[in-house]
Amino acid sequence: MPESTVVEPGERTAEELLSGLESGERFVVKTEVLGSVEELTLRFDGEVYYCDSPTILHKHTDAEEMRECIEDLGFARTSV
Repeated sequence: MPESTVVEPGERTAEELLSGLESGERFVVKTEVLGSVEELTLRFDGEVYYCDSPTILHKHTDAEEMRECIEDLGFARTSV
């Protein structure tokens, strides 16, 4: 399993995250959910994009779906 890069929400653009995923990187995003810190892992296996935590698993079939998930969850920086 590749080493994961820890990022804060808004640290990178959606394009930077997607580009990294498609290059084989995995990202761990630390975010607050209901008052506690959660770590969500963003990854791509070459066919399916994943956004998962210990309690949820989102699967996305294409880059556009993953981009929407990243943006909806507030993980992406909105301006360059």
